[in-house]
Amino acid sequence: MLTPRPDVTVVLAMSADGKITDFQHSPARFGSKHDKAHLEKQIAIADAVLFGANTLRAYGTTLTVTDSNLLEHRENSGKDSQPLHIVITEKANINPEIRFFKQPVRRWLLTTDEGASFWRHRSEFEQILVFKDNLKFSQTKINLVAALEYFATIGIEKLAVLGGGQLVSSMLEQNLVDELWLTVCPLILGGTKAPTVVGGAGFIEKMAPRLELLEVKTIEQEVFLHYRVIKP
Repeated sequence: MLTPRPDVTVVLAMSADGKITDFQHSPARFGSKHDKAHLEKQIAIADAVLFGANTLRAYGTTLTVTDSNLLEHRENSGKDSQPLHIVITEKANINPEIRFFKQPVRRWLLTTDEGASFWRHRSEFEQILVFKDNLKFSQTKINLVAALEYFATIGIEKLAVLGGGQLVSSMLEQNLVDELWLTVCPLILGGTKAPTVVGGAGFIEKMAPRLELLEVKTIEQEVFLHYRVIKP
């Protein structure tokens, strides 16, 4: 019997060649207002959002729910106005002066003992979680399975993952992703050093996660693809 965990949806915008940023790792602002509205909707239906430190460092902020209809729906559902925002990082090398720490959201840190050392006696994060992963084959020092199982115990039923590619790779590798929303934007970034939707070491074809296409939407020049991950 499978241990309960939240439903996990990856939500990312990418260039037509699958890049989530350029080779300089600049903040990815190539999505349109329609993509931003789509992202806000996915955040609004989540109980929590999860993203890596590189993603946070690139933007310095997180996207909050501001649409009045979405806020009303959350309120009518008995939820806080904003979902919980969880940063996952091994070293937790984050500038405490960035605007993220002034935004009106609850902030948690999922990290290692090393990453927790700087933040433990500070007020920026409401909770600091450490779930050790000592498995030799794991790409991360954080036990994602244990973390998601804990999230389920505290009522997090829907988790939106907002990047980056290394985190998505680790979660796919451990069969922790249920759905993906990918926005294909009309530009080509190229570059072997430009991050893609899925980073990490990659998968051989026989072991690659398979997807089922659930929905395709086209708004102006962007294509919104909704996939379900086919479970092995």
